[in-house]
Amino acid sequence: MKPMTLGSVDAATVHRMTDTLFIERGVKSPSSTRFWGLLVLASVIAGAGVVGDSTATVIGAMIVAPLMTPILGSALALVLADRSQVVRCVLLVLGGALAVVAIGMLLGWIAAPPDDFASNSQVSSRISPRLIDLLAALATGTVGAFALVRADISDTLPGVAIAISLVPPLAVTGLLITVGRFHDAFESGLLFATNVAAIVATGTVIFLVYGVRGAALESGLRVGEFHGRTLVAVTGVLVLIAVPLATGTASVWRDRALAADAKPVAEKWAAGRNWQIASVEARQGVVVIGVLGLPPQPAPTALRSALDQAGMSTADLELHLVGGRTHWCAAGGTTCEVASGG
Repeated sequence: MKPMTLGSVDAATVHRMTDTLFIERGVKSPSSTRFWGLLVLASVIAGAGVVGDSTATVIGAMIVAPLMTPILGSALALVLADRSQVVRCVLLVLGGALAVVAIGMLLGWIAAPPDDFASNSQVSSRISPRLIDLLAALATGTVGAFALVRADISDTLPGVAIAISLVPPLAVTGLLITVGRFHDAFESGLLFATNVAAIVATGTVIFLVYGVRGAALESGLRVGEFHGRTLVAVTGVLVLIAVPLATGTASVWRDRALAADAKPVAEKWAAGRNWQIASVEARQGVVVIGVLGLPPQPAPTALRSALDQAGMSTADLELHLVGGRTHWCAAGGTTCEVASGG
């Protein structure tokens, strides 16, 4: 066996990679049943983790999820110019993605909260993909492909599964569809597409750099003619994905600047009325402010005017006024005490 160096793999490594990444065609085959069984379980775990806003549960779903297999399989099939395997891997990715979304929708119909996941941190962290997410996905995809060609670092794959977000965004997409948040559902789907494109792109490059094609020819595997337009197509998909991510990045920066400008204006408005600003944020150009205090409530029109005078006349205002005291009434008692807000 020839020693493996940077830019070269041997026949045994190529066979191990194809055995790992190419799922057998038979529906009842071990690799196929393993893929679909783990995917369904990972979808349920991810959906339950998102509904329960549990980071640990969502991480568990990432480790169990097998979607990385056909995605990297697509990259390997592209490098080997095996059209039938490319089609099969792509169909497995698409079918698996649709299955996860469907399970997410089912869980959403069963357990959607009254606020439509507005306060759910697992949802909010996956509906604003940015260019930094593409950069992270490219790095993670590189590690994943590198671990496949280097058996001595294959123990990094669980970390890759956690770092790359595949099933959770799809679960979020399904959950958000059920509550009618279609724009946010598209954004979480975009995060999944970003990760898929990054994995395929980096996997293709790493497999080419390590000479997988040459080793496959030596081992007797079927290898087609590799065209430069394959790399052009993969690069084109990355660029296509990067456009909405760049828009999202710019939107996030605008929202942060808008919230920073609105905060002192809101605090000044609330201070004169003995109310307290609980939160100030901006969502897609809308200023969202939470205010706490006792009646009488301050006039929202005064805050609207103050924002206009501060140069924010084009931003809509969403104001949440929460007033009144919290009372504690012990079981079996006849009196109640003021617990807070007094």
